[in-house]
Amino acid sequence: MLEVSERTIYRDMITLAASGVPVDGERGLGYLLREPVFLSPMALSSQELEALTLGMAIVAKAADEELRNAAASLSRKIEGHSALRRRAPAQWGFDVHALDTAQKGLSLLPTIRRSIREERKLSLTYTSLAGESSQRVVRPLQTEYWGSVWTLSAWCEQRGDFRVFRVDQIERCEITDTTFESEPGKTLEDYLALISAQLTGNEEHG
Repeated sequence: MLEVSERTIYRDMITLAASGVPVDGERGLGYLLREPVFLSPMALSSQELEALTLGMAIVAKAADEELRNAAASLSRKIEGHSALRRRAPAQWGFDVHALDTAQKGLSLLPTIRRSIREERKLSLTYTSLAGESSQRVVRPLQTEYWGSVWTLSAWCEQRGDFRVFRVDQIERCEITDTTFESEPGKTLEDYLALISAQLTGNEEHG
């Protein structure tokens, strides 16, 4: 009836069970759905849909290949959703010249993201805006996109402090074999808390 092999059916049932679907049973005996399964509807406001569409447009212009492919896949899913398609905004048009700088060094982003996921230190050759070159070993924490440039927030082993590096100013970026674990004062949470405290202090003195 399904025009697939029994092996495919068994494999799909194993996948469903592993993904959390409440199904019991085994090969040769049968399967039982223990409780109804409901998929949450995709409910987005017009403003949320516009923000999502704009975000996909920016990623399609300014991100590396991995993220561009993800944006294209997300776009296809939205286009295939009839309710969302009817409310989707017209094609966004904006000045892409501001993204030219962001495109510099985008080839490094997959390497940086991988090092963050694997918690492995990065070896960098970095050139400051003043033209000074330096060698760094850092613990990468997160990347940020500021509308014109990508940055990398990290703990710098040489400086013994948090530093933010413009990705387009990184001349060389290599993942080392050295992993790192969370240490008090060197984590992303510590960095965000420091930024929050600095912002609060500026507001109090403003």
